[in-house]
Amino acid sequence: MGEQRTTVLHTLERGLQVLEAVAAADGTATAKVLGRQLDIKIGTCYHLLRTLVASGHLVRLPGGYYDVGPKAASLSRHLQRRSGPSPELAVILTRLHNKTRETSYISGWNHGALTLQHYLSGLHTLSVGNLDVGYTGHMHARASCKAVLAFLPEEQVAAMFAGVPLEAVTTHTITDFDTLTVDLATSRRRGYALDLEEFSDGVCCVSAPFFGENGMPAGAFTVSVPQSRFTERRSWLISEVREAAAMATGLLRTGRLTVPSPDAPARSDREVS
Repeated sequence: MGEQRTTVLHTLERGLQVLEAVAAADGTATAKVLGRQLDIKIGTCYHLLRTLVASGHLVRLPGGYYDVGPKAASLSRHLQRRSGPSPELAVILTRLHNKTRETSYISGWNHGALTLQHYLSGLHTLSVGNLDVGYTGHMHARASCKAVLAFLPEEQVAAMFAGVPLEAVTTHTITDFDTLTVDLATSRRRGYALDLEEFSDGVCCVSAPFFGENGMPAGAFTVSVPQSRFTERRSWLISEVREAAAMATGLLRTGRLTVPSPDAPARSDREVS
């Protein structure tokens, strides 16, 4: 019984790997390519593909290509409804994107993890590692994570990183916890966090947290920009991201989505480098 259970679980794991690989290939996946990519025997790969097609999770296209089917698309919609931002927060993200024309993100803090919930690509698409909806990794290197961590109790942050090595994602990544603690304190004082090529070479990010009724961080808004353009637009981008976060905080605390008046005076918070 134990051996059979292991075999069944292994087959399920390979089936999920095939489903994920097909989804990532955007309609260009074939059995041979998938077999090589996932190190699965071609006969087994065909069997897994037939099973996923029969269940509706995949569809077979002309020419032997495979793509995501209606069952997988339905599952994706269910997951997005459960884990994605509320429509009102999505509106704020759209506003931030429309104003900056840069790649804009919203992340949500839940159960001790900051999860990327949604993003809108800028005019110039950036390649930022494997960052995608659902991503939770490298909390020490991402501006959104640092923006939230900065406003959590210090003992909670210390517990999260105790005994955890801080991976050098790039040559600019903070890899020492004491240095990270100083960076978080700076972010807390100024109200936003920066990622200066710490997660992806050539890319800088600014992020500001928003807060729920209990005063604790509920998530963050972020924009990512090529380093050269970030230098030129830094102060303005910081202002726009902080405005988005302030709108979200107001929404969560009052239940009303309020757009700042265009005649309202600009915030005069002193930027700390």
